[in-house]
Amino acid sequence: MNDWPEGWSGENRGDRYGRGSASARPESARVMRQVRRGPAVPPGPGPSAPPYGGGVPRQPSYVDGHGYGDQDGYDSGYNTGQVYGSPGGRGPAGAGPGGPRPAPNWRRRIKWTAITLVTVLVVTFVGTYFWADSKLNREVDLSKVIERPEAGEGTNYLIVGSDSREGMTDEQKKDLHTGSAEGKRTDSMMILHTGDNGSTLISLPRDSDVEIPTFVGSDSGKTYQGTGRHVKLNAAYAEDGPELLVRTVEYNTGLRIDHYVEIGFAGFANIVDAVGGVEMDIPQDIKDTKSGADFKKGKQTLNGQEALAFVRTRYALAGSDLDRTKNQQKFLSALASQVATPSTVLNPFKLYPTMGAGLDSLIVDKDMGLFDLADMFWAMKGVSGGDGTSMNMPVSGSTGGNLQWDKAKVKTLVEQLKNDEKVTVSGN
Repeated sequence: MNDWPEGWSGENRGDRYGRGSASARPESARVMRQVRRGPAVPPGPGPSAPPYGGGVPRQPSYVDGHGYGDQDGYDSGYNTGQVYGSPGGRGPAGAGPGGPRPAPNWRRRIKWTAITLVTVLVVTFVGTYFWADSKLNREVDLSKVIERPEAGEGTNYLIVGSDSREGMTDEQKKDLHTGSAEGKRTDSMMILHTGDNGSTLISLPRDSDVEIPTFVGSDSGKTYQGTGRHVKLNAAYAEDGPELLVRTVEYNTGLRIDHYVEIGFAGFANIVDAVGGVEMDIPQDIKDTKSGADFKKGKQTLNGQEALAFVRTRYALAGSDLDRTKNQQKFLSALASQVATPSTVLNPFKLYPTMGAGLDSLIVDKDMGLFDLADMFWAMKGVSGGDGTSMNMPVSGSTGGNLQWDKAKVKTLVEQLKNDEKVTVSGN
């Protein structure tokens, strides 16, 4: 009985090597043939399988490696486009249909990133500039000031702190100890000179004795002739506002004022709060019920309410108005220094609230620009940092409660400022 399947009897096996052949001659190499399968049988129920021997499904056909029927051909495996070991038959991992993906052009990417960044910065700067410029309250017209002195070297700012309570609620007036007086008066006045020889900050005591000259009314346009009458300096502002104050300062000093900057009580407190408070070294214990000041000696950070009380304190100080002006100088310089720090300038969450609070609160002249305002702040920061000089207007004595300026010293001081020379005059 033959145990071999049909077609594989011992007779038709021949005398090839292997499969029990006794021949010592090995069989020749055979080609690995591809299997080409027929169409898949669709899934699902269907007729039962045909009986054995009938309706046999089509068997796979075999071709050589090249598909040409050459039995001696070699199957490289590339005729189907598939490379073993790579998904999808696309060649090496990461390569596209047309070959390997090109390396990224980093120089081009860096270039466009830089262009995008510069564009964003320029747009932000321009937008911020126009936003801030539109918020400046340019209400003071210096063209109404008559008989002005000739301009000198450098720039002179008249910085005024008024006791305006405009826009304040009754609760705010109570908290800030401002009272409820109508109108507004000057609570502090300073001249800031900027130039090539450092900055000079000069306080003008509000009790300074000055002469009211001939002037043109800011609203009426009517000319009021000077009569030689003498008043306290802050009375000029109360009489006809910023224009008459500038006219009076210029007439009594001979120094031309280039720009005017004013801030009220509420605005001052808002700026201090927006910047996060200002650190001050209080020189002595201070308690003043009229201003609300209650401080112990030493370093401390003042909020808006405390800062306003500090700069308004007068009766708790031995030197009265002169000592108060010195405290005002120290605080304003410290405030400018705080505003100009990188932690404020580079932090939009602090910069924009600070700018918003300041610009909403300031009243400036019609020719004042943002760069002039920046120059003023940087100059005040320089004074605080020791790059400038701070002083009171030189005083020689008092008459009837009014402080008399030292005319000789004032003349020398004004000449040095006009020529943008280093100030050698000392104040009180």
